[in-house]
Amino acid sequence: MEMGILGLSQSGKSTLFEIMTGVKSTAHHNETVVRGQASVPDERFDKLVEIYKPVKISPAKVPFVDVHAVGDHPWEAIRQNLSGTDGILHVVDGFSLPDVPLSIEAYRKLEDELILADLLVIEKKLERLAKMSKKAISPQETAQNDLLPGLKECLEAGKPLRAAKLTSADVFTLRSFSFWTIKPELVVVNVAEDNPTFADQFAAEAKLTEPVMGICCKIEAELAGLDPAEQKEFLATMDIAEPAFGRIIRGAFSLLGRMSFFTVGEDEVKAWVIPVQTKAPKAAGAIHNDFERGFIKAEVMHYDDFVAHNCSTAQVKSSGKLRLEGKEYIVQDGDIITFRFNV
Repeated sequence: MEMGILGLSQSGKSTLFEIMTGVKSTAHHNETVVRGQASVPDERFDKLVEIYKPVKISPAKVPFVDVHAVGDHPWEAIRQNLSGTDGILHVVDGFSLPDVPLSIEAYRKLEDELILADLLVIEKKLERLAKMSKKAISPQETAQNDLLPGLKECLEAGKPLRAAKLTSADVFTLRSFSFWTIKPELVVVNVAEDNPTFADQFAAEAKLTEPVMGICCKIEAELAGLDPAEQKEFLATMDIAEPAFGRIIRGAFSLLGRMSFFTVGEDEVKAWVIPVQTKAPKAAGAIHNDFERGFIKAEVMHYDDFVAHNCSTAQVKSSGKLRLEGKEYIVQDGDIITFRFNV
């Protein structure tokens, strides 16, 4: 699971990467690609840490990738290093451009590059398939050939493949192509300090199907450099509930189809990251392969029930909210689980 950060030059993408991950991308100017992980803000996790006071804490994290696309072939650097990512965080300049239409134009400029890249891939594949005999075409290529003409029309209309209403089976069939515009995308508008509503105006005028969020990287960079107490004071003076970068991290986490379940104790409180709709044995495997292989049962209570019963496992149990779940149980976001296994 990785989220690639894209943006035109001077959009603030590397600044946002640094704010979220704490990794100074600019300090790695000799490296083409820089990776970092951002902790997912979660009040539930913070509350569990407060209760158990563990020796070690392990919040959920989102890996981000930033590419320094410089030189004679910048697109090639992007293609090589971000084509395998699971999602795109597209940063748009909303602070130096004088109006919303110009920011939308900047967004479209990069988006059109991605659409063109996908279109070229499809055209080359269709040309190759047209030259092959039917007997030489594999079943997978036959399935792809059924989909590609419609996708070509979508791209030629200037729309990303996300707009093609593909099924999960279709996406699986196309997995070998690493299309850019089939990836989920989060649009982040980097706004000026004195114009915080610019992102809302952008979203209203651009009419994108992709989610749009706003951030002032200048303010957030100052905020990220403060300790937690100073951050709260700073936010209070700005009348802001939480840092924008936290919402963006959570947005990326959700966009990638991930969620968290918790394991708790005095040794460690940990948020385990799994795909949505994961069954209990596979969730156990996120901890250790042996847990999945020898899975017996999952002892489950939900965070909300835990808090509603005075943060007491005994009270949750006496109320009947502590459950033993089997192999078909689909883990829910916020479950607190103890796995029973035998190997």
